[in-house]
Amino acid sequence: MIYIFYAIHIILTIILIVTVANAITAPMIKKGPKPLSKALVSVLIPARNEAHNIGNALSTLIAQSYENVEIFVLDDHSIDDTAEVVRSFQQKDDRIQIIAGRELPSGWTGKNWACFQLSQQAKGDYLLFTDADNFYSSDAVEKTIGWMQKLNLSLFSAFPQQITKTLAEKLVVPVFDTFVYSLLPLWLTYYVKFPSLAAANGQWIAFTREGYKRIGGHEAVKNQIVEDTELARLAKKRGEKVITASGRDAVMGRMYDSWRGVWNGFSKNAFGLMGYKIFPFLLFEITFFALYILPWFVIWFEPLRVAGASAIIRGMVIRLIMALKYKQPIVVSTLLNPISTGATLLVGMNSFYRYVRGSIRWKDREIMFKQDSRA
Repeated sequence: MIYIFYAIHIILTIILIVTVANAITAPMIKKGPKPLSKALVSVLIPARNEAHNIGNALSTLIAQSYENVEIFVLDDHSIDDTAEVVRSFQQKDDRIQIIAGRELPSGWTGKNWACFQLSQQAKGDYLLFTDADNFYSSDAVEKTIGWMQKLNLSLFSAFPQQITKTLAEKLVVPVFDTFVYSLLPLWLTYYVKFPSLAAANGQWIAFTREGYKRIGGHEAVKNQIVEDTELARLAKKRGEKVITASGRDAVMGRMYDSWRGVWNGFSKNAFGLMGYKIFPFLLFEITFFALYILPWFVIWFEPLRVAGASAIIRGMVIRLIMALKYKQPIVVSTLLNPISTGATLLVGMNSFYRYVRGSIRWKDREIMFKQDSRA
């Protein structure tokens, strides 16, 4: 057992180093430079039953310091007042346009089909896809385009600052951010060409028009559930320049508002983050259990008490750094770290179960998982 804890301490030390490195050096939207030119930006928003969110998104988009934008909202067969809310904003700002979504074809996921339709309407030199449940600082678009022009990027993506209110959100949502901020030095997404070192978030993902065309756009990932990461990997395979950043204080959003939403929302994506590969997924689950939960059990046994306590402290420090840097809930992230991790691992196992079962229901649609199990 002591050798297991040697390995745990080595891994936690590496994670701590990555966490500190990102906290100090990670690219952030807010730190972006001024754009070199004011090219047209198409802001593209797929929306399905988002009447309660879309107003907040649009009000902060029309207040952007970068004014050369067109804003397209695709109403994806909503049964609420999404379209009416968008039209009320359209009367205030003629840069807003609404599109009625076409029927979902076979072989496409709903979001990818919506994004593809939006891309067909866009006229901008930059295509910026975002979600209806986000809201933005006034310079979010400007700084994003500044980054893209400065680094000559084809793809820029940022992980939004997640707003969490219920306990379920506070427990699980920040953990998924740790998979990026504590495991992946973000500047490597720019400097290293390996597709495996790619991450992206569809809540804020921007392309140059030509770069989007070269990688095939959303049509190239039409059946992928975790399409954002797949687009980043595809871009790297094609030799495009990519970077992943933090959206703290620039792009904010509340993904889910209940345990049911957290459970189903992440169950849709979690297994896909490992490329639907069984062995890496199970290894990841076991490793995170060993790092953040096992030490809380072994501290009750005298021979391993010091090793367990040291691992606990290290894990809490990692979560504390991320909570302070990325504005996550501090108490839940640190003191409830094992419960938080355990809840997230359960979501992951449910995602795997749903994959084996074949589908998951999301936003009144049955989403079919690919059934080509790849161990």
